[in-house]
Amino acid sequence: MMRIAGRRLSSLSRWSPSSSAPATSTQLSRIQPSNGDDGSSRSISAPHLLNSGFRDLIRVLLELVKHSMQSSTTSGFSSGSLAPSHDLGSISDLPPTVAALKNPTSKIVYDDHNHERYPPGDPSKRAFAYFVLTGGRFIYASLIRLLVLKFVLSMSASKDVLALASIEVDLSSIEPGSTVTVKWRGKPVFIRRRTEDDIKTANSVDVGSLRDPQEDAVRVKNPEWLIVIGVCTHLGCIPLPNAGDFGGWFCPCHGSHYDISGRIRKGPAPYNLEVPTYTFMEENKLMIG
Repeated sequence: MMRIAGRRLSSLSRWSPSSSAPATSTQLSRIQPSNGDDGSSRSISAPHLLNSGFRDLIRVLLELVKHSMQSSTTSGFSSGSLAPSHDLGSISDLPPTVAALKNPTSKIVYDDHNHERYPPGDPSKRAFAYFVLTGGRFIYASLIRLLVLKFVLSMSASKDVLALASIEVDLSSIEPGSTVTVKWRGKPVFIRRRTEDDIKTANSVDVGSLRDPQEDAVRVKNPEWLIVIGVCTHLGCIPLPNAGDFGGWFCPCHGSHYDISGRIRKGPAPYNLEVPTYTFMEENKLMIG
């Protein structure tokens, strides 16, 4: 097509005024070609001939552009990879997966030479399907149960915490009128073995005159044994046993006095000494906590 266009341009360049200077006006003004039908002659002017040549050139260029556009749409870079092709023999150099991606097809052929294919819902395979489904559900249920147990056990107290939650004390070595201090949950606990005079003194106090009124019988399970937490109710100091104006405990920090039953009698402390939870396991065994 480019050669034809070149020939048209070369033929038209001969009609330019510069190249046709030797020609006479008569030759340019009238050309009488012969007509094979009736033998008559027809005059054609030079400008009309030039216009027809330009029209032919434009027509040839349009055909050339149209042909180039068609060739670009059918043989472009992306058309080769996007156009579906069912001829797999032409892409034998590509891997099978790449060939399947570039050339999708609905005609899938399975290789059945090494295994047997069963239709869906085959009764002979129903037991195997039930076994697989039941086994999977059993595994899922076991995992969920394990996770729930782990979560519940994580919220319960550990063994070291449970060990500190209670303490056993042997009372056989404590003499009457003496006080023993043991540690429970990081706090001191006073264990006092009271005499008969101590018990009478504790019961003879007027409860109405106390800052924190409590009877002695409410604070003890066995009148012989008094168990209280050794922390002052004022600012958390540790009182001294067998001291003070009332024969009980005395806090030297701010001058709080407690009687033989652990009740506040004098000083800034607002409440009596706290009584922990305890149980007499045997005659000489005490469990605190």
